[in-house]
Amino acid sequence: MSPDLWMLLAFAGLLIAGVPVAFSLGLAGAIGIVIGLSPEMLATLGTNTYNSIAKYPLIAIPLFILTGLLFERAGVALRLVRFAQALIGPRHGGLAVVAVLVCMIMGGMSGSGPADAAAVAMVMLPSMTKAGYPKPFSATLIAASASTAILIPPSVALILYSIVVPGVDLRALFAAGLFPGILAGLAMMVPALLLSRRYGWEGGTPVEGAEHLKVGETFKQALPALFAPVLILGGLRSGLFTPTEAAVAAVAYGIVVGLFFTRELKWRDLWSLFGEAAVISGVVMLIIALAGIFAWAGTMLGTFRDMAEWIIGLSDSGVMLLLLIMLAVLVAGMLLDAISIYLILMPILIPVMQHFEWNPVWFGILLAMNIAIGQFTPPVAVNLMVTTEVAKIRLEQTIGWALIFVVAMGSALALVAIFPEIALWLPRVLGYNV
Repeated sequence: MSPDLWMLLAFAGLLIAGVPVAFSLGLAGAIGIVIGLSPEMLATLGTNTYNSIAKYPLIAIPLFILTGLLFERAGVALRLVRFAQALIGPRHGGLAVVAVLVCMIMGGMSGSGPADAAAVAMVMLPSMTKAGYPKPFSATLIAASASTAILIPPSVALILYSIVVPGVDLRALFAAGLFPGILAGLAMMVPALLLSRRYGWEGGTPVEGAEHLKVGETFKQALPALFAPVLILGGLRSGLFTPTEAAVAAVAYGIVVGLFFTRELKWRDLWSLFGEAAVISGVVMLIIALAGIFAWAGTMLGTFRDMAEWIIGLSDSGVMLLLLIMLAVLVAGMLLDAISIYLILMPILIPVMQHFEWNPVWFGILLAMNIAIGQFTPPVAVNLMVTTEVAKIRLEQTIGWALIFVVAMGSALALVAIFPEIALWLPRVLGYNV
């Protein structure tokens, strides 16, 4: 059996055995090095792990994670919910639409689906339950809507994609993700509204306390939160910030909002938030670092090249191969997190993408939409795990609802695949190289 096959089997076996993804990648890469190259080559492990994370753009990831935590602790989600409730008013499915809108706006601050899901679920689930929505539906809707955080800038996954795929402008990726993210959010609203009307949820009666909400007053309260995406995207577009500098500005703005506007954040809270962000970022960076061993071994053994050639040889039709790749990424998204998927699959998919001359920005958005679906599709479904924990229900209770939203998001994905300009129009208008 060839060394690269040993490496792949070792990786699959370690995952099945329950070994964390980061260590599965590192150990499988070390096995490939020992069997296919030489035990002496294990001396490169330190260099490979360091080179994987010693990249300036990666600084943006822990900073955007911290931004999301700051806005969550600052009570931003509650103010956004009140504004959205005042804007939409009492109607069938009103709270469902509010949940989707707030998830999309929060996604424009955190760039992380699970963080988005946690913040919105804690605020929205009690109100939705009182209005008659079943907890499994509410938890699934919030989990599905929070997955748009992977598309709407700033997205941690798109930051990583820009690093893994050479020559891709992160600003172009951020701009390209905006309309597909909005489209995905609208796709969530359609079944939410239809189901609300069918089952009579909410009944068009005001939620307790919502009848006193005024649009102007709640808009003023939500304005600091609504300005955050404007600050990040406006700074990038104007050239005032690089993406990494935009992350620093977002952290500073989040601290100011929490301390002086909402006043729900205290100076003593900052230390614990820094620690929490460090722990989450440490997990992400560990995956990236140990994936460097796997990537180096796969490159030296020719594993990725062989797999890319095998994929290209499956069909002469780029459309058919794109469909197969999307299905494979969807399955991977059900089992792995976005960062692991990019690190594992992109070395294989880059040659395929180049062979068929697919636009790398458009292809990156398609992958992100696919991974977003995986974030609320069992068995793993990281977003759904968060919301079901908040709702105190079992994951199995959400499977039927999840399938409905998978179809909805899949429809949005199909539209972006068929009409690439949905993703590429905005970066072209803004003058980015796509």
